[in-house]
Amino acid sequence: MVQAYILIQTEVGRARDVAGQIADLAGVVRVDAVTGPYDVVVLTEANTVDELGKLIVSKVQLVPGITRTLTCSVVRL
Repeated sequence: MVQAYILIQTEVGRARDVAGQIADLAGVVRVDAVTGPYDVVVLTEANTVDELGKLIVSKVQLVPGITRTLTCSVVRL
């Protein structure tokens, strides 16, 4: 199992809508609206890196209101 955090910037006033839509996607473990340079933080998981990439590119990034994403892979040290 691979996991990643996706840090999301949204259009002004769209964080709640974006968070709500992302929460319904398969592979999404947790969604939080946050303060600071990012508006929403999402914890995702998938069986492979390729599946994770497909989730991010073909589902998360297509949610209306998102202006930028930054993906941070979880590593086990």
